[in-house]
Amino acid sequence: MDNPLDRSINVGFISFRFQGTDGVSLETSKWADVLEEMGHTCYYFSGLSDRPAERSMVVDEVHFLHPEIREYYHKFFNSTQRTEKETRWIHSKREFFKQHLRRFIDKFKIDLIIPQNLLSFPQNIPLSIALTEVIAETSIPTIAHHHDFTWERKPLLVNSIWDYITMAVPPNLGAIQHVVINTVAADQLARRIGVSSTIVPNVMDFENPPPHADEYSSDLRDALGIDSDELFILQPTRVVQRKGIEHAIELVSRLGRKARLVISHASGDDGYEYEARVRDFADRLNVGTIFSSERFDENRRFAEDGSKVYSLSDAYPHADLVTYPSLVEGFGNAFLEALYYRKPIVVNNYAIYATDIRPLGFNVIEFDDYITRQTVQDTLKILDDSQLAVELCELNYSLALQHFSYRILRSKLGALLTNAFGSKD
Repeated sequence: MDNPLDRSINVGFISFRFQGTDGVSLETSKWADVLEEMGHTCYYFSGLSDRPAERSMVVDEVHFLHPEIREYYHKFFNSTQRTEKETRWIHSKREFFKQHLRRFIDKFKIDLIIPQNLLSFPQNIPLSIALTEVIAETSIPTIAHHHDFTWERKPLLVNSIWDYITMAVPPNLGAIQHVVINTVAADQLARRIGVSSTIVPNVMDFENPPPHADEYSSDLRDALGIDSDELFILQPTRVVQRKGIEHAIELVSRLGRKARLVISHASGDDGYEYEARVRDFADRLNVGTIFSSERFDENRRFAEDGSKVYSLSDAYPHADLVTYPSLVEGFGNAFLEALYYRKPIVVNNYAIYATDIRPLGFNVIEFDDYITRQTVQDTLKILDDSQLAVELCELNYSLALQHFSYRILRSKLGALLTNAFGSKD
């Protein structure tokens, strides 16, 4: 990949965590892949990391699940009045984070920073303030990659830190280029904060098709306990309420086929009440549901008991159908993954899908907020006609190659870098 700059630069990714299969971590990896192809070097600052140790700086308190950070997070988002003690804590932690951020920039001679969600989602408010002040004080070129915003999550709208959110989440500084992942976010950012942004959708490496299933993953169905005559229906998401997993369970129930619904991820950061709800709903509808998060990780490995742990990419080739009934998504990584692995997908017509994805002409099984008889019939038609499924999946792959491939990301990043540093030409 041609480098639009006249030199290579050191890029510092900054986020709460760089680990696992959450959307932010996955998209960071894709950005880093493209930047490294351009000849740049990437470094990582976070509270949890699986990136190369020699290029990483880990500060435990950066992670939003650190006990102290989480304690104050719950205080801030359970009240509209802040105590003086809580304010002092914010400023103490702000100074603590500023010292570590400056140490990171100095140690790795960072030329450009790319905060991931840290300046748009108030999970660790003193960290967001600290980074905003560092940018203001140094004018370091910054590409702020925003995946989620405060105003998109109802539980965050009642809080005692609106003054700091207004200041830093997100900030309005000349050194920052804002990047969002959908058109709705771009419109809202302009209306609420008064700043323009670049839309960079989530991407997959559609220029390089995935490999076929290999020997390592050949026993995946057996490992999950799926019989040879059962449908393998994959729900490749975390178990959180906005994923709408009840819809997938209802669909499987109404198919009238021997099938297992495999949920690949754990409950995540929102507690376990929703998981209990999903388990109960599956039991009531008599749908065989496998909660398999212990079986999947970002990379293949062996567990302590010697059993195989598979990558999520091992699951897709074996799946007969992918369900993606989300109520709210910033974009839709799992949607792109289903297209990448050429699998039929059932998708709820959530807002960003309706505005940014559906108009591009993808041929998938859709429903609007509830499963209908037509949804069931469309799903059975695809499951019963393998040739039709292949044709539709090939069409979807070609459209995704056109709109959501790495070449789109290369072009967007090239323009952002040129904005920050000028061009060699």
